[in-house]
Amino acid sequence: MSAQLALGLCLLVPLLGAGAIAALGRWPNLRESATLITAGGLFASVLSVLGDVRAGNFERLVLAEPIPGLQLALQPEPLGILFALVASGLWIVTSVYAIGYMRAKREQHQTRFYTCFAIAIMGAMGVALAANLLTLFVFYEVLTLSTYPLVSHAGDRRAMEGARKYLGILLGTSIGLLLPAIIWTYQLAGTVEFTPGGVISGHTTPLEATLLLAMFVLGIGKAAVMPVHRWLPAAMVAPTPVSALLHAVAVVKAGVFSLVKVVIYIFGVSYMAEIPAEKVLVYAVGFTIIAGSIVALRQDNIKRMLAYSTISQLSYIVLAALVLTPLAEIGAAVHIVAHAVAKITLFFTAGAIYVAANKTQVSQLNGIGYRMPWTMTAFAIGALSMIGVPPTAGFVTKWYMIAGAFQNDLHFVMVVLLLSTALNAAYFLPIIHRAFFRSEDQPPKVDHGEAPWPMVSALVLTAALTLLFFIFNGPVVDLEKVIVDLP
Repeated sequence: MSAQLALGLCLLVPLLGAGAIAALGRWPNLRESATLITAGGLFASVLSVLGDVRAGNFERLVLAEPIPGLQLALQPEPLGILFALVASGLWIVTSVYAIGYMRAKREQHQTRFYTCFAIAIMGAMGVALAANLLTLFVFYEVLTLSTYPLVSHAGDRRAMEGARKYLGILLGTSIGLLLPAIIWTYQLAGTVEFTPGGVISGHTTPLEATLLLAMFVLGIGKAAVMPVHRWLPAAMVAPTPVSALLHAVAVVKAGVFSLVKVVIYIFGVSYMAEIPAEKVLVYAVGFTIIAGSIVALRQDNIKRMLAYSTISQLSYIVLAALVLTPLAEIGAAVHIVAHAVAKITLFFTAGAIYVAANKTQVSQLNGIGYRMPWTMTAFAIGALSMIGVPPTAGFVTKWYMIAGAFQNDLHFVMVVLLLSTALNAAYFLPIIHRAFFRSEDQPPKVDHGEAPWPMVSALVLTAALTLLFFIFNGPVVDLEKVIVDLP
């Protein structure tokens, strides 16, 4: 398969899959088979692109040139291919889980659900493989618009209010701040191409660069840096498979991925160190990490607690990118994978608890570990990864981040990481204690035991990946070393 064909298939496969899913809506088994085949086909296409990248082939695919000199184009690089692998690989697992969840809850509009899911993944692929800021912006908006029907899936007043807030904040920040930042970048540098070393240096003053960086950070609302984070808890009205998409597979990862790409390929790591606002942003992101954890500590609703945990954990990636050391940049990339597999496990378990026991609150989980041992063991693994306990994926992330902070003697970053670790433990460990070391006081009306097998198999797999990544993270680290020129 040629490199250009593989790149094209990364968009074409989910788009054609969405059409097939919509056409097969009257036959649920065929529709869901089309979903799984599409997900598998996309992952195979991304693996083909990965093979080209590892061979040093970074061939470009031009989709269109809507403005003379500005192309819509795809071009893989190590960070982008990592995001594409995470999103496409976890789409397969999420599809299996969604089949069990949607059937168990007898959800309406399932065809629309699977169709929009496929289009959203196509948007994520476009963001991951974008060759420049214009292409990234277009697919960033595709991702926003295609996930709106998923957030509003239930159709009731609460769902519609949450979806309006979701759409309003994300479109408002991207059109009001991100798009002007892209236009300003083009006026300053004459290009919006993602270029190793950046394109801004030498074309702007530190004050202009400070304002431009702030516009990017706040304009990429999907990264959920405070105060533009409110869309994320509002979106928790969506079904659990959608929450998994939002928090682990595509949407939030698209946000932090875009920010990291801007830091590395638009500003450049060397020039970032010269911008006064860079240090201010380190403090702002550190505040988001701590504040998100404190708010999560006060939540009783499981999904809302996980939502605020996500706000905190996402900022780990942004903070690592702003540390501006090689090891921290690798830590940012590694956390895209580590957070994805652990957080999707936690959301999968929340959905399994809801389906099997009809429980949504932390205070209702006493003794549930004896009724749902597979589910709660997976929850414990995901929670320990969020804390950063070995042998889980989260430990690998914090190792690289702390090592990177040591390289620049950034004591504030080290304090933030240690304090957030303590806060993570404060809201996750009591849940594990409730589940396994307390007697059940609110048994479900009907004892279903575990959730349907597709849901349990999916969450067991992602929990296993959380453990395996602790040992087998070398290929990811080696791939990302290319960005920071480490041997």
